[in-house]
Amino acid sequence: MRSPVTGILALIVLFIVLAVGYSSVFTVQQTEQTIVLRFGEPVDIVTEPGLHFKAPWNSVINVDKRILDLENPSQEVIASDQKRLVVDAFARYRIKNALRYYTSVGSIQAANLQLTTLLNAALRRVLGEVSFITVVRDDREKLMSRIREQLDREADGYGIEVVDVRIRRADLPEQNSQAVYNRMKTEREREAAEFRAQGDQKALEIRSKADREATVIVAEANSAADQTRGAGDAERNRLFAEAYGKDKDFFAFYRSMTAYENGLKSSDTRFLLRPDSEFFRYFGSANGKPAEAAAAPKQ
Repeated sequence: MRSPVTGILALIVLFIVLAVGYSSVFTVQQTEQTIVLRFGEPVDIVTEPGLHFKAPWNSVINVDKRILDLENPSQEVIASDQKRLVVDAFARYRIKNALRYYTSVGSIQAANLQLTTLLNAALRRVLGEVSFITVVRDDREKLMSRIREQLDREADGYGIEVVDVRIRRADLPEQNSQAVYNRMKTEREREAAEFRAQGDQKALEIRSKADREATVIVAEANSAADQTRGAGDAERNRLFAEAYGKDKDFFAFYRSMTAYENGLKSSDTRFLLRPDSEFFRYFGSANGKPAEAAAAPKQ
């Protein structure tokens, strides 16, 4: 019969074997590289993904080998023309030497802090050598390339390779931007007021010239009309005089017909006159004389 102690010892041995086996195996992911430590000291670096073995008393640290982002807070930089700039930049980097990275910084958080300091220093050095216009408009690509090169050279001591540096925004501080905006607004308002004044002056000149020409044209037209009217009146009076001299009765008949035309309008033909009034003398007789007077010459 098997002793219970033997079974317990077998279980203990099996547990120890499993524990040793489990602690001797580690896995490396495709996105990682692993540092093998012996009592805190690195002894090996494994970069190939898959299942690997180590001594049970060794430990491992996984290091990301993908491209990592570094978000840098906005910094105020003074350009060569003494203008202040607020620069918002970021960087991308990867760990190319895991052993150097582990011995120098040891973690992603520490690496980000160190790179932020180096990036700010590179921004101040490079942007401090150029003018404001160069930063915001002319050679931003070249400036970002220079910043990346300087940052990569300094980050190499930490086992880090800087892949890219980008400037999102480079602008004047808020108070300076507001002052520039107000100055531009004042200048545009002054130019607009000047243009409006010039336009008003030109409009006044054109209006005065047009009024003067209209006055001259109207005066000339009135003068020509008065001359024409005077000539017509003179001709009319001459014709009346000739008609009166040739036939007094016809002239009297014509004057009465004109009076009838002017007096008997279509809108109102009412008159408060006696029927035998001198005005209606041609209504009773064609020659404008009373019937008795007309009969006397015939007798």
